[in-house]
Amino acid sequence: MNRALLVGVPAYEFTQPGHPFGVPGNLEAVEHNLVGLAAALRAGGVFAEQEVGVVRPRNVDEFDRRLDDAVDEAEGLLLLYFSGHGAVPSTGDELWLLMRAATIVAGTESVFRGAVPWKSVLTVLTRTRAEHVVVVLDCCYAGNASAAWDALDTAQRHRISLLMGVQANNRIDAGDEATPTPFTAELIRGLRAERDGAPVGFKGLAERLRAYMSAHHTTLRDPAEPWEPQSRPAGSGTDVLLAAGAGTAVTDVTEVTAVTAATEVTAVTAATEVTAVTTAATEVTAVTAAVGVTAVPEMPDGAADRTPRGPGRTPAAPDLPPPPRRAPWPPPRPRRPRPAGAPLRGARRRLTGRTRAVAVTAGVLTVLAGLVPAGYLLAGSLISGGQPCKPPLELRLLTDPEIESTVRNATEVYLVSDQNRNGAGCRRSGITVYSAGAADVVAAFHDQSDPWQRPTSEAVNPQRDIGPQPDIWIPATSASAARARPAQDRRSYAELLVDPAPFAYSPLVLAVPQQIAAEAVADRHGGLTELMDALRTREPKAEVRRPDPEHTDSGLVATIGLYGAEETNAAAAEGRVAQPGPPSPTGGNLLCALPDDDSVDDRTAALVPEFLLKSGVDCDSTTRARRLAAYPDDAPGLDPTFVRVRWQEADRDKDAREDAVDRFRAWLTGSDGGTVGGKAGEAVRGGLVEFGKDGFRHASAGHRPLAADLTFSAFGAVGSPGALAAPARPSSMAAALKEYRDANGPGRVLFLLDSSGSMGDLWTGPGGAPGIVKQSLGGLGEQDEYGVWAVAAAPGAPLAHQELLPFGRYRREEAERAVDERTQVKDVEADPYRALTAALDDMARRGADDDRPQLIVYITDGEDNNRLTEGGRLETLRAYARDKKVPVVMASLDSGGCDKGKPDAVVAEASGGRCLDTRTDLVAGLRDEVARAGTGDEG
Repeated sequence: MNRALLVGVPAYEFTQPGHPFGVPGNLEAVEHNLVGLAAALRAGGVFAEQEVGVVRPRNVDEFDRRLDDAVDEAEGLLLLYFSGHGAVPSTGDELWLLMRAATIVAGTESVFRGAVPWKSVLTVLTRTRAEHVVVVLDCCYAGNASAAWDALDTAQRHRISLLMGVQANNRIDAGDEATPTPFTAELIRGLRAERDGAPVGFKGLAERLRAYMSAHHTTLRDPAEPWEPQSRPAGSGTDVLLAAGAGTAVTDVTEVTAVTAATEVTAVTAATEVTAVTTAATEVTAVTAAVGVTAVPEMPDGAADRTPRGPGRTPAAPDLPPPPRRAPWPPPRPRRPRPAGAPLRGARRRLTGRTRAVAVTAGVLTVLAGLVPAGYLLAGSLISGGQPCKPPLELRLLTDPEIESTVRNATEVYLVSDQNRNGAGCRRSGITVYSAGAADVVAAFHDQSDPWQRPTSEAVNPQRDIGPQPDIWIPATSASAARARPAQDRRSYAELLVDPAPFAYSPLVLAVPQQIAAEAVADRHGGLTELMDALRTREPKAEVRRPDPEHTDSGLVATIGLYGAEETNAAAAEGRVAQPGPPSPTGGNLLCALPDDDSVDDRTAALVPEFLLKSGVDCDSTTRARRLAAYPDDAPGLDPTFVRVRWQEADRDKDAREDAVDRFRAWLTGSDGGTVGGKAGEAVRGGLVEFGKDGFRHASAGHRPLAADLTFSAFGAVGSPGALAAPARPSSMAAALKEYRDANGPGRVLFLLDSSGSMGDLWTGPGGAPGIVKQSLGGLGEQDEYGVWAVAAAPGAPLAHQELLPFGRYRREEAERAVDERTQVKDVEADPYRALTAALDDMARRGADDDRPQLIVYITDGEDNNRLTEGGRLETLRAYARDKKVPVVMASLDSGGCDKGKPDAVVAEASGGRCLDTRTDLVAGLRDEVARAGTGDEG
């Protein structure tokens, strides 16, 4: 069941100038929005009459009740629309949606009574069972909603598409009182798609709105700006069908997947699904709600038969007038601103009157609609002679997000090839391509094949978090296929038949901006650590970034190279690729994000697969810094592998499905008469041609380019770079993933506070030693562990320190109180050598069984450093710090404490830590270092 909740506030109870805290005025145009949009949605073939609800909430409680109902009832598509006053406070960018009884209390921080914070609305939406959520906001400051969407985790962003009526921090006008608002008027036109009757997807609609509004309207900002609606489409390129197009009704279909340029029609019974995939064929798409009959597709030179809408259907909205004049619409901005053919456990997977819908990947429009209990939805595709073809069998192909584009391109070529046609010229099969996070997919095959067939809880639901059960899986590395196999003693509901060899290869490269890259090709080959060190020697401000190791195999193999030798500490290695915010989900996203800031683009190298230098730069090819590839010989590359997936109890069409998978596999891997890593000069065929076009290499030893005529130097790569790393081992990938998760989990920090007599003048106030410790606690969260030692002891004492705060987890207020109450200066000396060696021992012991971030902080005036240097102690401590591999931050309250060769600098460098003194902002620097180890809010 789909649900559309249209929320509009055309009239407000408290308005200016009659009420001191009233909103600027009523919005009569919103009433036309609700009527016109409801009609357009009901006529669009995606929402049934009873699935579109309209509410004009007086207060927040009424809005919450209606939203909760929609969230609970939706199972396919949930659409939420809001039109009314929107506002943001003067101290931040949080968007508030004002209900009918709303008031605005201005002040240093404006208060919006009777309003709903957008962030809370988004939180409620994330708990729905619906397969996909679309939100449309037509209000002032609608663009300010993007920040909360950006903060969602990856799985949530994959399910929610957001369309915002205007860019952030802008007010807009409401138009004429007798017509819809300008934005919604164009929204309705777009949904009706009256010019060509084509299906309307979220992405195309968003692009149309942005182009039209920016060309014809301006905002109310002073000076005026072009009115530019913003959008946040769902992750991984997911698109959702919002209107089925003229002559198309899909309310009898449980699941329909159609691609924008689709030209063939697939038929399906009410309990299954239909997929029309992009082809270059000349057949046309036509789907009808008629029961028990065959729909005749529209011919290219004729008009389509328009099937009458069923009983109760609301006709399309009347023609809308041209864009009206503008009228003020405040409030003013305050100051300061599954495989379908493989049924899941037989009859248990039938929908019995309930909707299930899946949002698929880039370029795919998913129709989510209600189920009619009886009858069939039939559609035909014409062959020569005018006879209809039988609906082709549909396969589902799951792949890694990094290689999804290439896999999709190859699949589209196969679908229109002769290899996918029978003797009558009809398609043998269709294929739906989608992707999901690599770590999640491996875990699902290994441990969750049962709930993938039949989800039993909200916590574990691979159908929601990954997608439908695939017939084919193409991981980006053969190691992932091996890791996904369940243990022999574990019952599994999916059988993975992994090809004995991969069919393509792409090495991992360090893509370095040309102006800071090594000129000689020979200098662009070696260990990853060596290449990174050489880069920073050439450009000290150079940075290195890597995609998310949990989302793609490319990020994980980069992590293997980054962690390098066994003695490398994962937390320290992560510091070498640290960046603001979370890592990019894929290497393609990373390369597309870098040009957003020219200074960052010019100094930042990216750890990505080589093929992306050829095929992953379309997003910003004209502005990106040109990059040259350096080839680490200790970081494995990608070796995509074909995996056939058989599901228990999925016996329907078994033989036909096996045949369809075999045919596609033979074509994709070149084993139908082409080559897979054959002799030099031997031509490749089938899918290998498409992989070659995108810059992939042969999977065999030597890794020659698949496309012999491809000029690698044209995109900064090297055709024959020398010896490349062997494919990743399953154990190496599993270990790197565990270390990465540990290194980015809760941290451990031990503070050493010099409390000797010489610290008396450096003790009180925010800049005193205890005050510095307290300010640093902001970088630690309640899951982090930390403790505080006071370093001062009488001669002959067994320990050189006293424990002020035992090691453990604390609320910040609790820890600050302990520091205030328990720290005091003593009239004795400090022994930094004994204290630091004891601290290194303690932290090494705590981190023996995991790779969580660890840090030692020593705050001192350096007065007792003579006890650190006497008798060769400094060299001993240097070696000890290197051996224990726990970073030490030496925070010297002496302005010259970090001069080269000084004891504090020596200890910090040997441990992989940092030396800070008062010539810099010591407090800010220390807070940043602590935040890197911890999970707090600062840093």
